[in-house]
Amino acid sequence: MADTLSALRSVMASHTPPLDALVVPSEDYHQSEYVSARDKRRAFVSGFTGSAGLALVTKNEALLWTDGRYFLQAEQQLSDQWRLMRMGEDPSVDIWISNNLPEDSAVGIDFWCISVDTAQKWKSLFAKKQQNLVPTTRNLVDEVWKDQPQAEINPVHVHPLKFSGRSVSDKLRDLRESLKKEKARGIIITTLDEVVWLFNVRGGDVSYSPVVHAFAVVTRKSAFFYVDERKLSSEVKSYMEENNIIVKDYSAVSTDVALLASNKLTSTKETQLNGTTESEDNSDKIWVDPRCCYSLYSKLSSDQVLLKQSPLALPKSLKNPVEMEGLKNAHIRDGAAIVQYFAWMDKQMQEIYGASGYFNEAENQSSKKPSGDLKLTEVSVSDKLEEFRAAKEHFRGLSFPTISSVGPNGAIIHYEPEAKTCAELDPNSMYLCDSGAQYLDGTTDITRTVHFGKPSEHEKRCYTAVLKGHFALGNARFPNGTTGHSLDVLARIPLWSYGLDYRHGTGHGIGSYLNVHEGPHSISFRPGLSVPLQASMTVTDEPGYYEDGKFGIRLENVLIIKEAATQFNFANKGYLEFEHITWAPYQTKLIDASLLLPEEIKWVNSYHAKCRDILAPYLSEPEKTWLNQATQPIAA
Repeated sequence: MADTLSALRSVMASHTPPLDALVVPSEDYHQSEYVSARDKRRAFVSGFTGSAGLALVTKNEALLWTDGRYFLQAEQQLSDQWRLMRMGEDPSVDIWISNNLPEDSAVGIDFWCISVDTAQKWKSLFAKKQQNLVPTTRNLVDEVWKDQPQAEINPVHVHPLKFSGRSVSDKLRDLRESLKKEKARGIIITTLDEVVWLFNVRGGDVSYSPVVHAFAVVTRKSAFFYVDERKLSSEVKSYMEENNIIVKDYSAVSTDVALLASNKLTSTKETQLNGTTESEDNSDKIWVDPRCCYSLYSKLSSDQVLLKQSPLALPKSLKNPVEMEGLKNAHIRDGAAIVQYFAWMDKQMQEIYGASGYFNEAENQSSKKPSGDLKLTEVSVSDKLEEFRAAKEHFRGLSFPTISSVGPNGAIIHYEPEAKTCAELDPNSMYLCDSGAQYLDGTTDITRTVHFGKPSEHEKRCYTAVLKGHFALGNARFPNGTTGHSLDVLARIPLWSYGLDYRHGTGHGIGSYLNVHEGPHSISFRPGLSVPLQASMTVTDEPGYYEDGKFGIRLENVLIIKEAATQFNFANKGYLEFEHITWAPYQTKLIDASLLLPEEIKWVNSYHAKCRDILAPYLSEPEKTWLNQATQPIAA
C-alpha cells in the first residue's frame, strides 16, 4: 500500500498542473454504487473494499471517508498509512480540504467519476480560498494500477415484455412528453439502471447488477445507445433497429454531447457525414440529472442545462402490474430457498457441532468439535444458500455479496466473508444472513438473524426490540406525501427505549431484475431528496442493532406500497400502507414474547401462517415439517 501511495504521489507531482491532493471516489463513469472490477480504484488505492467511500491522497496524508455501515470494516482493512474519517462525525472531505490545504491548492479528480452536484458544491467552497478543483488529464490511479483488470465484454440481452411489462416505445413516448413539458430538446442519461430500464435490456458488466456499461441520449425524435458493440448479438442489433434506437460506440458519447450542445446531433450517420447542421427543434434546454458525470456536463453551457432529477427515476420505481406480480413470485421462490437453507443448517449444526438447534434453547452440552471437511464456515454455508436459490426458476445470480456473519462479524454491517479468513460457525453465537438474488422476474433482499444454541436474555431483548421496530414500520399507515425520512423513526423507537440505535438507513427501493438498491425514495434518518412514498413503489424494512465485538441483529423484508382503505380521509389526501412480499419465519426462540403487545403477537402469528401456506408447495415433506415447527403460534 505504501508503494501505491508513493507511485500515486509521483504522478500527482508530474501532472500539469502539479496536484496538492487527489480525490479517488468509489464511483465509476456512471456514478454507480456497485462497480466492475476494473473500476474499483478506491479499493485498490486504500485496501478498503466496502461499496461506499472516498479516498483523499495529499502530499503527506491519506484519508478514507466512509459511512456508519463500514466503520468497523474500514478499521480492520486500512493500514497505518491511512486515517479513517467517519461520515456524520468527522468533517466532510470538501470541508477538510478547505480547512487543511493551503490557498491556491490544486485538487485533482477524474471528472468522469464525480457528479455535477458534488463538483459544483466543491468548486463553490474551494473558490473561497482560491483552491481549485482540477480535472486530471487521465485517471491517475489507472497509471499506477499495473494489474488493473481488463474491461469485460459481456453480452447484452433483451428483457422481454412478459417481465418488463412496458414496451420501449411506451417508455420513450413518456420520456419525450416529459421533455416537451420542460421545453427540453434532449436528455443525457448516464445511470446504468436507467439506461437498461428505458431500452428493456439487461447485461452483466457489474457483478450482482444486470446492467450494461452504456450511456443514452434521447431527443424529441431520436434515441442513441452508446455501448461497446461487441456486446450486441445480431438479435439485439435488430431489436434496437426495430425500436428506432441508434447504436453508437461507448466512447462517442463525449463527442455527441458536444454536438447536442450546439444542436447538431442528428439521427443518421449520413446526415452527419454530409455536414447537415439543421436542428431537430428549437427548444433550448438539455436535461441533465445532478448525478450525471461532470465530464459530460462540462461540454454544455450552464444556461442551456435543465439540472433536474431524471424523469426516469420515478417511473422506474413505480412498478407496473407485470413487474409487481413478478416481484411477488420471485420472493415466494426466494423465501422457499431461505427455508430450505435454515432447515439444512439446523440439521448440520446439530449433527456437526452438537448444537441444541433452531428450536431448542438447551446449553451446548456435547462440546462436539467437527473433524476435517465437516466444519461449516461463513462462506461454505452461504455457498449452500446460493445452491438452493440457483435451483429456482428464473435465477440469474445473487443481487449482492451475501453477508454471512457469525458473532462479532455480525456487528460489521456490510461484512463480506472471504474463504481464507472467514469464521467458522459457532452454535453459541448469533448468525446474521443478509442475502438476495436476481431472478428474471424480480430482485430480492432478505435478512434473518438466528441462534442455534442458547441466546442470552440480552440478545433476546435486542432481537425483540428490532422485531418491534420492523413491525411498527411495516404495519404503518400514512398519508400521501409522506417521505421515508418521516417514517424512519418508527423502526428506531423500540431500540431508543433501551438507549440503542443503528447507523444505517432503514429502507431502500428495490429493482425489477435490476439494482438491489434503487431510488429515488428511501427510508432513512438522512433527509436526502425527501421523495414522497407512492403506491406501487417497493421498499425494504430493515432495522438492526450491532454490538461491536459481540453480535449483530438485522431483520429485513421487502414491502410494496399500496393504497390503504381507511375509515376517514383527512384533508382528502388518501392514505397508504405496506404489503409484505418476503416470506420466511422469524426465529421464535429469539423473541421475548413478554415484550410484545397483543397486536404484535397477532401479526407475527398471522405472518407465520401465511409463510406456511405460501411456501409449502415449494418444499419437500421434511422441509414442510421444519417450517410448520418454525411457524408455530407464539403464546400471548
